[in-house]
Amino acid sequence: MTVTKITVETTINASIEKVWDCWTKPEHVMHWNHASDDWHCPAAENDLRENGKFCYTMASKDGKMSFGFEGIFTLIKEPETIHYLLGDGRTVQISFAEINGKVKVVETFEAEQMNSVELQRNGWQAILDNFKQYVENN
Repeated sequence: MTVTKITVETTINASIEKVWDCWTKPEHVMHWNHASDDWHCPAAENDLRENGKFCYTMASKDGKMSFGFEGIFTLIKEPETIHYLLGDGRTVQISFAEINGKVKVVETFEAEQMNSVELQRNGWQAILDNFKQYVENN
């Protein structure tokens, strides 16, 4: 079976240290990790080391739906790279590169089979856009 990889990216007007902290510290993750305003991330746990686990609770604000977005870190190279393996076996790679005082974040993930590539790309890009807004405004 062919694996489809999807890439989303953004450029953030902040230091690489701030971008890294906001991406990796649970107290920050809970503020930006949602694709739409009717969802939120009420809990986040993150053991940021190779073979460490993470779990971010994704929940609708009306309380009707929630799930754990979780996986295991396979590579951590602070502040440049994070790779992880999701619970369903898909891989995700994130790179952080400082360019002219800004940070380019590129996230590549293996698509799942239940939703269209476009829907997945839009959802992950929306989360990344929320991340950019959070970092630049805090």
